[in-house]
Amino acid sequence: MQEFDAIRPYSDEETGAAINRLVNDQEFLDMVGRFKSPTLARWAPAILRVFTRRWLASHFGYYSRIDDLQAGLSSYVGELVDNTTTRVTTSGLENLSKHSAHLFISNHRDIVFDPMVVNYLLFQNGFRTTRIAIGDNLLANPVFAEMMRLNKSFVVRRNMTSPREMRDAYITLSSFINHSIDTNHSIWIAQREGRAKDGLDYTDPAIVKMFYMSRKKSGLGFAEAMNRLHIVPVSIAYEYDPCDADKAQELEARARTGGYIKREGEDTEQIMRGLTGFKGHVHVHFGAPIHDSPENPKDLAARIDREMHANYHLHASNLVAYQQRGLHPGAHATPDTVSDAVVTAETWSPAEMEAAEAEMERRLGACDPAIRPYLLDMYANPVVTALEANTGKANGSE
Repeated sequence: MQEFDAIRPYSDEETGAAINRLVNDQEFLDMVGRFKSPTLARWAPAILRVFTRRWLASHFGYYSRIDDLQAGLSSYVGELVDNTTTRVTTSGLENLSKHSAHLFISNHRDIVFDPMVVNYLLFQNGFRTTRIAIGDNLLANPVFAEMMRLNKSFVVRRNMTSPREMRDAYITLSSFINHSIDTNHSIWIAQREGRAKDGLDYTDPAIVKMFYMSRKKSGLGFAEAMNRLHIVPVSIAYEYDPCDADKAQELEARARTGGYIKREGEDTEQIMRGLTGFKGHVHVHFGAPIHDSPENPKDLAARIDREMHANYHLHASNLVAYQQRGLHPGAHATPDTVSDAVVTAETWSPAEMEAAEAEMERRLGACDPAIRPYLLDMYANPVVTALEANTGKANGSE
């Protein structure tokens, strides 16, 4: 693994030292303290740090294996999930083998909660957790860097200017992903760089092409190389997005000015909001592993998208936004017509629709009028892509 030292997660041998660094890091202690006792964190932070350090050391200081640490943390992750959702459901796990690794390619709505809920569901159902691809922009905060590399995260480099540097980085990344699958370690990676702030989930063919870069010289064909990765399209559907107003604000600024510059600490703020904010019902669908890959990255990306869109679990919040935006085709769609056309849609009662309408109105009312159309779009667009995907299946275009 030495060739991957610049990007790989921590090994078991490095676990104890990394935990010790965190337990003695003031920023980390303050962050944990705010979770455990917000009031004491405000009025007596120094005292809280002492108790937090002792608590962390007694509960986690003895771990020397990553899998054991994750098992020890599972109850706390479960508590976080329970406190920020009404329920978490899943489908498609019967498609997966517990004895082989998979490359999970997922839509991307939240920086940390997306891979966390995927791993939580895998762990709860007897699967090994995945190694997680994260952008190097998240490593600017040393505390998050330590936490993520302890949590099987590996680094995807971004914003490279030299074509040669970019090529070398992608070959290393490709080698690491293929090596992980070959040695029975599953991978989670988003379908494109950055979150889909507009609710449109489309796979970047460049990411699929990257998977093949390290296999190209071996003489293995593209389709065969992809089949060996056991690619699983994953659809993560949030009833409500804790960061929806932030995303809408960014989209409006880009549309108006042509660009957007993040504030210092903005990623950290949105990580915390995404983790602790209300999400309602969250559903994760695991597709069947792709063992008959097309012969090129563009077609494989399109295949992943069709699976992802067809199995995206729609909520009443999606339909309410779809109706309010008057999107076409079928802008007059009703709960019954959407449920009939889209197999992953629920059957919503009038009371549930009224509750979703009230919640959407509350969210829109809290926004500047200029960003409201963007907020509605991010909830409405999954209805558009799901209808298109399921109509295509019904017409036999698959």
